[in-house]
Amino acid sequence: MTQVALLLPNKYRLLSVAAILDVFDTVNSHYLAKGEDKLFDLNVLYAKNSNNQIPVFNNHKPGPLQSAVKPDLILIPAFNTSDIAAAINENLEFIPWLRRQHESGVELASFCTGAFLLGASGLLDGKNATTHIHASTAFANTFPDVYLRANEVVTYDQGIYTSGGATSTFHLLLKLIHNYGNREIAVNMAKVFAIDMNRGQQSYFGTFIPAHDHGDELVTKTQTCIEHMYDKSATIEDILQQIPASRRNIERRFKQATGNTMIEYLQKTRIEKAKKLLEQTNQSILEIMLNSGYNDLKAFRQLFKKSAGMTPKDYRDKFKTRVA
Repeated sequence: MTQVALLLPNKYRLLSVAAILDVFDTVNSHYLAKGEDKLFDLNVLYAKNSNNQIPVFNNHKPGPLQSAVKPDLILIPAFNTSDIAAAINENLEFIPWLRRQHESGVELASFCTGAFLLGASGLLDGKNATTHIHASTAFANTFPDVYLRANEVVTYDQGIYTSGGATSTFHLLLKLIHNYGNREIAVNMAKVFAIDMNRGQQSYFGTFIPAHDHGDELVTKTQTCIEHMYDKSATIEDILQQIPASRRNIERRFKQATGNTMIEYLQKTRIEKAKKLLEQTNQSILEIMLNSGYNDLKAFRQLFKKSAGMTPKDYRDKFKTRVA
């Protein structure tokens, strides 16, 4: 039987914890119904300085970290990272324990923003990892030594698993069930929870939501120009005519403030506009290309697929809302 430790970080996401427990409990029930031993022995653990209310999760009574049975696998659910520094500081007690466990051969798995705790531990340095697509920029800026694979649904590198956002949790759970159990039980759980096993990326769930609260007024003005002129100006040079600064100066400050070069920012703004038009209108692909600031259909398709992970037509088929 695999000993599993499920951590309860401060400000954990209840949905993340509930999904993990529900799936693993269902696996265990499957084995028990056949008269076999459970596959997983689940232990829910909280830190001494926890400021959470500690509920009982469907007969899983959480215990203090210090009481943990030696685990084979440690699971880190998603938690609130709206203030990254504060979120990490509130969960520092877990970090030395995670390091000791991994050094002794224990495998680790983080779900969604749980990757921030692993990133803070240093255990992801030099390794591949993923997290929620909307948290990827913040993660990359906070942990530059991690090889972030933002579009990946699940990663595994040297004993550490990570997953993307929200429903990507189920894909990592299936991988763990396959690896610690077998493919048959993983397929069974995919059917029970209606999980598409072939999802290979999460890029098409991404939304470009640029921050404007970085405090650099010149960069904010440049962002505003790009957002107002993306469909009228062919190049960054056209837009920079409105900005009272040298190209070199604004490029340096723009990258530092937004995490993107100006060309990347322009492309992401255009692609995001194209997504909205595909979702909400009956415009043709050609019309959408022109209204998004492009004039080469082949280049538009290539750029769109690179950003969204699928063609404009496939994206429309997946996300189109009904238009009267």
